[in-house]
This record gives sequence, structure tokens and C-alpha cells, in this order.
Amino acid sequence: MILMKSDFTYDLLIIGGGISACVFASKYLKNNISKKVALIEAGRGLGGRSSTRISKRFKGWKLNHGAPNFNISNSKQNLLLKNYIDELVENKFIKIDDSEIFFLNENSNLEAIKKYQFFCGINYLSLDSMSELSQKIIESNNLKGKIDFYFKTLIVDMKFNDDEWVLTSKNGDKFKSKYLICTSNLLCHKRSLKILNINQIPLRKAIPINNDKKIDLLLSCLDKQSFIPRLTFLIYANENYSYKDFYSKKQRYFYLKNNLQNKYKFERIIFQLQNNDKLGIVVHSKNIDFINSYINAKDEEVFKQKIITNFNELFEDNYLVNKLTFDEKISIMKWRASQPSGISVPLSLQFSRNYRIGFCGDWFEGEGFGRIEGSILSALILEEKIKDLFK
Repeated sequence: MILMKSDFTYDLLIIGGGISACVFASKYLKNNISKKVALIEAGRGLGGRSSTRISKRFKGWKLNHGAPNFNISNSKQNLLLKNYIDELVENKFIKIDDSEIFFLNENSNLEAIKKYQFFCGINYLSLDSMSELSQKIIESNNLKGKIDFYFKTLIVDMKFNDDEWVLTSKNGDKFKSKYLICTSNLLCHKRSLKILNINQIPLRKAIPINNDKKIDLLLSCLDKQSFIPRLTFLIYANENYSYKDFYSKKQRYFYLKNNLQNKYKFERIIFQLQNNDKLGIVVHSKNIDFINSYINAKDEEVFKQKIITNFNELFEDNYLVNKLTFDEKISIMKWRASQPSGISVPLSLQFSRNYRIGFCGDWFEGEGFGRIEGSILSALILEEKIKDLFK
């Protein structure tokens, strides 16, 4: 049977399904309820790096395998950001996260968390899962179902013809719109060449050099922006696994100092209490050698055993954490879209009037660069900039 390719036409297309996309879409709908909008996401659902793994193999588990919570410092007292966070709290979408946070020092002893990039301000926790937070943000203003969602849809080509954007997905579907918002920068970054197996960055192909100064500057900045690669290990602990103490809060965080990261290959370990009262454990690694060893591993089961061994050695004499057995169930995720690093993009480059394209995400400048705070703030700022243009 031959499947026919489809053409879809909208007033606005949003590429990406992370927090930034959801915040922008929600704010946009509040002011443009008559517009036809679509959100295109390569993954299975909303959330991006703040997503949740709802396991099909292991029923009843929901593990936040990206950001388990988020931090808002807002040291410049931006009212847009303050009012929006207050709104999320009032709507009971989020609450202050008072979970225990520890650093593991050189001797694997515990130190109470102090000032740190991700903890200079207030930590917030979704009342549900992180993916459900993204869903609730959109639903709050999508009361009439104005947004069409296209999941598992990877855009591989973009064109701007006759004042219209035309996007082509990997399976050949075409999406057309007058306006375009990119919350993921994959289509603007050189890493797209390898990931999409193409020979020219899609945005550069759509807008040739010297046609738009803002686009040229944005692409120049992104050419210097790098990304922190990560592996995430999701451990579905056995039914009888528990803490050594009687800690009952939803999450508990352990961050490793550099020497321990080098030794055990882990960056942070987050315990997540499930609704079935079991303990899930999410282990994050950004160690390049470790990631490469996983990619080149001939036997994934042997690699998983190494994870358990390192975990048990790390917590061998810890008075809070029990060891794991070697029959724990583990799944592994290699992040394709990961935390930006290095140079950030100026907020002045967020929108091109000539090409009716806007950008937001944690890859823009500010104290929230590389974090959810930056994702939210850049989306709020972009919506303010363009809301009068999209009427």
C-alpha cells in the first residue's frame, strides 16, 4: 500500500515541543484565538529536555529523565517572568521544591547544597510529571483545541517561497504557514548536517547569506555554540528497594563534585518516588569517554552492569542510600537535543520581520542560558515582541 504525502496549511507553525514552545503557544493563543496553529515535535510528546518517560515495559512508572525540576533566579526582577511563574503557582501547576539536595564530596560524604548555577534562586517542582507540566501550560489557553500536534515528525527541509514558509518532514509531509517559530535550534545549527544527513543548514538554505542581517548574525552566533552531550540511565528499582532512612518526599538529589564525576562517570543522581511507592533512580552522565564507550559497546547488558557497579561503589558507605542488586531493570537514553554551552544568542535577534520567523529557547542570552528559566523568559519576550504583528 502506498501512503500519500499530505500538505497542511496554518497561520503559524511552531517547531519544537519543549517548555519554550509550550509557553509561547499558550501565550499566543490567549491573544489569537481565531488563528490556526500547529506544533511539530520530533519526539513522542511534549517536554523536550524536561520530559517524562512513561514506560510501556514497566507499568506504573513515570520518570523525569531530563530536568526533574527547575530553578528561577530572576535576579533582574523581570516582571514578565515573575508574573508568569506566579500564575503557574496560583494555577497549581508547580510548587516550591523543598526536596533534599546534596553534593557528594571527594570522600563521597554529603555536603548540604550551597550556591550553585542551578540553585541560585527558587526551585520549582511540577505537581505532576514534567511532561504533564508542558501539557497543562498549553491546555490553559488551548480551550477550544486550536493547536494541531504533530509528534514523531522530524523536519528536514525549510523554504521561504512567495511570502510563505514551507517545511518538509522526513516522511515527505509538507507544512505551510505565513509565520514560523523555531524553539529548537536544530534547523539553525551545524549539528543538523550530521543528524539530518544533509549538506546545508536548513535555515541557511531557506535564507541565503546577505538577505537578512539578523539571520546572518543569529547563524554566526549558533556556529560558535556547542552542546553538552548526555546519557541518562533510568533505573526501575526492585519492589523492596528503599532508602536507609524514612525520607518520604517525591524527589531527592545527589550532585557529584568533579573528582567523583571523573571517577564514577556520573554527574547527578535523582531519586524519584513513584505513585506505586517504588523508587525510581535517574542517573545523568556527561562524561565523553563514558558516552563513547556506550556507543561502542558490543553488549549493552555488560554496560548496564557497570552502571550498577559504579552506583554501589559511590554509595558504599552512605548512610542514606542502599546498594542496588544486579537484576535491576535499566533503560538508557542518549540525548540528541542537549544543553547549550558557550556563546549565547542575543535577544535582539529573536525575530526577523522580513521573513516572519521568530526564535526562543534556552539558547538565548541571559542568566537563564542553558536552563528552563531561559526557555520560559525568551518565549515570553518573543510573544510580547510579535503579538501585534500576528493579528
